[in-house]
Amino acid sequence: MDDIKLQKALEILKKKAEFKPEIAIVLGSGLGSFADECVKIHKTVDYKEIEGMPYSTVSDHKGRFVFGYISDIPVVIMQGRVHYYEGYDVSEAVMPVMLMGLMGAKTLLLTNAAGAVSFNLLPGDFMIIEDHISWFVPSPLRGKHLETIMPRYPDMSNIYDKKLIQMIYTASDKIHIPIKKGTYLQTSGPQFETPAEIKMARAFGATALGMSTACEAAAANAIGMRVSGICYISNLCAGMSNSPITAEEVYEKANEVLPSFKKLIIECVKEFTKK
Repeated sequence: MDDIKLQKALEILKKKAEFKPEIAIVLGSGLGSFADECVKIHKTVDYKEIEGMPYSTVSDHKGRFVFGYISDIPVVIMQGRVHYYEGYDVSEAVMPVMLMGLMGAKTLLLTNAAGAVSFNLLPGDFMIIEDHISWFVPSPLRGKHLETIMPRYPDMSNIYDKKLIQMIYTASDKIHIPIKKGTYLQTSGPQFETPAEIKMARAFGATALGMSTACEAAAANAIGMRVSGICYISNLCAGMSNSPITAEEVYEKANEVLPSFKKLIIECVKEFTKK
């Protein structure tokens, strides 16, 4: 992580947005329309407008910060994340999340499309991330120590805040949307996994997996943000069905769950701001 590049990007973002968010949200694959339809937008800033900032190359990811309000609560949203598999260093992939925290957001809600590793999950399910496994990608905290914003050896025993997890349960109960829980494993991508790799992930204790999120959660935790995460299960992983896995399947399932997802995220934001 380059401290000078990070601070320069923060200065540019602050000048362009002039906004202090309370909550930061990362939108997973196929869920970008949430920012356009559910947020009273104050300002948008494309990643490409910020010098030194990595930008999204995935076709459905707009690649911008959206600053605005959900039920009068100031939020900043990543409408399109940056993935390690796009060719960036993992420390670059977490740069947008760190910028949202440094802009003032104390609470982070990560969302993603994930494949089911556990046979207790089905496509269309929502899953609260209780913990994660990230040994299959490099640490986002490698390199020069950013001593002004994080410890050299940050503790990771409680990345996913237990109070926020309970608030997600409360939110889901209020709007009658069932939600499960589990451990998320991040792979490097962009290829989907083999049946043998899925068996290994299951043996390691993973419930679901995908190509993002864990590195972002680790970086956010390191700089003192309260972290939460929700997966929507887009597919069964390799070896669990007779059908090949495709990106089209992921986006198709995203469209199906989008109405429920919108309601859940809005309700979570409301719960997160309660004392």
